[in-house]
Amino acid sequence: MGPRLTLIAPRLGAGITELSRAQLPTRHGEFEIVAFAGCDGRRLDDFALVHGDLDAAGPVPVRIHSECVTGDVLGSLRCDCGEQLQRAMAQIAGSPRGVLVYLRQEGRGIGIANKIAAYALQDEGMDTVEANLHLGFDDDMRTYETAAGILRALHVGEVELYTNNLRKVDGLVAAGIHVARRVPLVVPARAENRAYLATKRARSGHLLDDIE
Repeated sequence: MGPRLTLIAPRLGAGITELSRAQLPTRHGEFEIVAFAGCDGRRLDDFALVHGDLDAAGPVPVRIHSECVTGDVLGSLRCDCGEQLQRAMAQIAGSPRGVLVYLRQEGRGIGIANKIAAYALQDEGMDTVEANLHLGFDDDMRTYETAAGILRALHVGEVELYTNNLRKVDGLVAAGIHVARRVPLVVPARAENRAYLATKRARSGHLLDDIE
């Protein structure tokens, strides 16, 4: 197999600034949706949902959520992404404050077309890691510099991170964000995604229990 592809170049989070914000009432509660620009003035597709007063002392509850059109929008049961998104929004809305950073890194960074190709390979019997590798990608192409830059633009430097993925913890720490603690964000397994979750646990290091 040839060298791994670099589909998404690292996006440095330095110099990210808030561009605009607006009220966003949701089924879970009230948020503000916030847009950002990079240091070159380019408008980012990544955004944040902010709930409550972020200036209070102590770590801020934060979810870094990577885009999953099939799960977040279409309600796919092949993964747990859409349910994680809804649960994170509910938990943040039920807290005095919090932030959900939404990164446009579809398919763990390979994009929707390649994600669908990976789905086709999974339909033939590969797991998610094998499918990505077969297509010439690494297991996970995502980076978290932009997420860290967005948090800094919101004046958040210490977080309570909602994740099962230790790579997110490491990515934020490497980008200068202090992760005070990790909070699991586990949704019940379904027949349609049990094998997917088992692969995330066994091959990608996600901290998942009780998925059998």
